[in-house]
Amino acid sequence: MPASAPAPDLPAEIRRTLLLAGPLIVGQVTSYAMSFVDTLMAGRLGALDLGAVAVGSSIWSAGMVFIVGMMMAVSAAVSQLDGAGRRHQAGELTRQALWLAAAVSIVLFWLMRRGGLVMSAIGVEPGVADLANRYLLAISWGVPALAGMFVLRFFSEGIGYTRPTMYIGVAGILFNVPLNYVLMFGKLGLPALGAEGCGWATAIVLWLQLLMLAGWILWRPRYRPFEVFARFSAPDRREILALFWLGLPIGVMVFLEVSLFVASALAIGTLGTLPVAAHQVAINFSGLVFMVPLGLSGAITVRVGNAVGRRDRAGARRAGLVGIGLALGFGALSSMIMVVFPETIARLYTTNPDVVAMAAGLLFFAAVFQIADCLQVASAGALRGLKDTRVPMAYSVLAYWMVGMTLGWWLTFRQDWGPAGMWCGIIAGLTVAAVLLGSRFLRITRSWETIRSLSDKS
Repeated sequence: MPASAPAPDLPAEIRRTLLLAGPLIVGQVTSYAMSFVDTLMAGRLGALDLGAVAVGSSIWSAGMVFIVGMMMAVSAAVSQLDGAGRRHQAGELTRQALWLAAAVSIVLFWLMRRGGLVMSAIGVEPGVADLANRYLLAISWGVPALAGMFVLRFFSEGIGYTRPTMYIGVAGILFNVPLNYVLMFGKLGLPALGAEGCGWATAIVLWLQLLMLAGWILWRPRYRPFEVFARFSAPDRREILALFWLGLPIGVMVFLEVSLFVASALAIGTLGTLPVAAHQVAINFSGLVFMVPLGLSGAITVRVGNAVGRRDRAGARRAGLVGIGLALGFGALSSMIMVVFPETIARLYTTNPDVVAMAAGLLFFAAVFQIADCLQVASAGALRGLKDTRVPMAYSVLAYWMVGMTLGWWLTFRQDWGPAGMWCGIIAGLTVAAVLLGSRFLRITRSWETIRSLSDKS
């Protein structure tokens, strides 16, 4: 069994990674831009609506990323099957993933419609909580479309065809802006729904994206060898459970990371309208910037997984290291921008001088964690390509909650640091995750036997 293949030169490896990652980055940025636009437009309605979108979108994000994380298993599994030339099996796996997505979406739909209980339990201000709950009730109708869309998207990414991610991302933002305008501000004879209008706009866009992506896969010849829609497949309990156990640790891992940010937003929401508005500005911009290394992470998963399918250990290690290096370079650049232009960034969201001043201060903390954030997400992508998901999940529990949330809560409420305390906790959690995940990838890829055992277990 060969442990490696002839190595391409470094510029060629970088070029291949960027060609794969480019559409993913554009797709991630435009997809996240929907939240960016929601925040900008809610800011024009006032601090109350901005706070409601901040809290509501935080709860929505926690549930959404769990589904997204679970469906990432499709990309990891399909990339290895495609690398091994088993295309019909990749198509069957995708059909079974759609059954899994349908089941999971029922649970998330139910949870989103009970978001008010979470806000009541943690003491979010009643005015903000009422608006945020209406936002969640509206957006919950987009859950089934979200789950199905991500299955098809990760299937396409898994076979190395990433442009559809870019297409549906661009289409999403083009639909979202006018829908927000009409529903939030009450145009075309419709009532002004404010923050609730953001939820309805997002739900509609998710269904449009699902229909577009399904039509694209049906139409394009590139997908025909996989026969995703060529036949109906009844639920296969064994296949669905295998995919579930592969995807569950990824979903939990992504959920734990994002829930650190969500819990931070909810905790800051108890401090008053000004802190929550400032936090939303800083976290929304840093999240937008994060879409670049997140797109790179998806490309790393595909390249590493494809190399594993070809039984190329050296190629898998090389693909991971090149992707991680690219992510770190971007992290340094984004950190510098946040340090140099914090007030300019804050003014993109609001003209309130108090919010601008506090948000500019929080952007300094966002700049500090850029390197660690890029390292951890790129390393996580490389490990997904190896189908290594369970140990990284354990690392996430340690990093994001035992370290990050514990420290952030202590600094915020015991040491009276305010929002800055939660941000210090985020920095600590991301740093621990980056060290653990990066070192694990290096350790695993030293041995083909270790890589093979992970794929066999999955």
